[in-house]
Amino acid sequence: MARTGDGIRGWTWGGAAGLVILGAGLAGCSAQSPAILAPVSPKGRAEAELFWFILAITAFVFVVVEALLLYAVIRFRARDPRAIPPQIHGNRALEVSWTTVTALGLAVIFAMTWRTMAATSTPPAGAIPVKVIGHQWWWEFQYPTLGITTANELVIPVGRPIRLTVTAADVIHSFWVPQLGGKMDAIPGRENLLWLQADVEGIYYGQCAELCGVSHANMRLRVRVVSDSEFQRWVEAQRAPAVQPGTPLAQQGYQVFMSKACVGCHTIDGTPAQGKVGPNLTHVGSRTTIAAGLLENTPENLARWLDNPPAIKPGSLMPRLGLTPEEIQALVAYLSSLK
Repeated sequence: MARTGDGIRGWTWGGAAGLVILGAGLAGCSAQSPAILAPVSPKGRAEAELFWFILAITAFVFVVVEALLLYAVIRFRARDPRAIPPQIHGNRALEVSWTTVTALGLAVIFAMTWRTMAATSTPPAGAIPVKVIGHQWWWEFQYPTLGITTANELVIPVGRPIRLTVTAADVIHSFWVPQLGGKMDAIPGRENLLWLQADVEGIYYGQCAELCGVSHANMRLRVRVVSDSEFQRWVEAQRAPAVQPGTPLAQQGYQVFMSKACVGCHTIDGTPAQGKVGPNLTHVGSRTTIAAGLLENTPENLARWLDNPPAIKPGSLMPRLGLTPEEIQALVAYLSSLK
């Protein structure tokens, strides 16, 4: 059996090693990873600065406590294993001191946290409103002032704040894009407010952060941050009615879509398809992913999805429809044309 001193020293070096590993992991966060420590927004930077501030305080406390512990282990280790240490009462001055210092440290952390929350809770003036609705297992984005409804990919202009009203259609979800800051629960029957702003163009990844069912981990999203001019072009394209099928195969796909269960679950503006169960597909061909970010939007992946959705996303509310290979190829041609 190890002696007490050895056990304490082992714990001490283990704790120090853990701190080093944590630091290395934090340093490894890059701008391409969905990490809160690689922020690209004012809100994200404020939250990251608060994290580093608290980490600095706790690291200082860790070093001081470990140093005192090592001193005590070495200075007061037993010289004679049979000796009984002197029995003394507590040191009141020492107890009052460390209680006061701890309370003051916690008060400072509380004040800085409160300050950060107050500075990041209210959306700036002129924010673009977007309604976010969580579904099992995909995200719906409605731009009420622009007349646009899309899914799984939130497109926003660089440098402009976005006011998100977050809710859910079925169970509790949680909307989270780490690099843009903030996390907000999506609760059925309740609307919660969150705002985002990205200062760098690019694609930023998000994830549902609340266990919401068997495909919770497959409920992904992307935020595409584009220039003002590109955003305006995207808005104009999304406002346009659905493209009419221009090839015989796409026309056949249109007929398959309107004659199968697809028409009852999905909306394609300007057509009889006005279903509200699944994502709006009016411009699905312009999206970079399908199946809530699981697959790149390619003809091959779209064919896989149409053939057997539950095989790709367990528990998918879109069942296997028993489509023939010919019907799948026709649907792929039609849906891919909806840009």
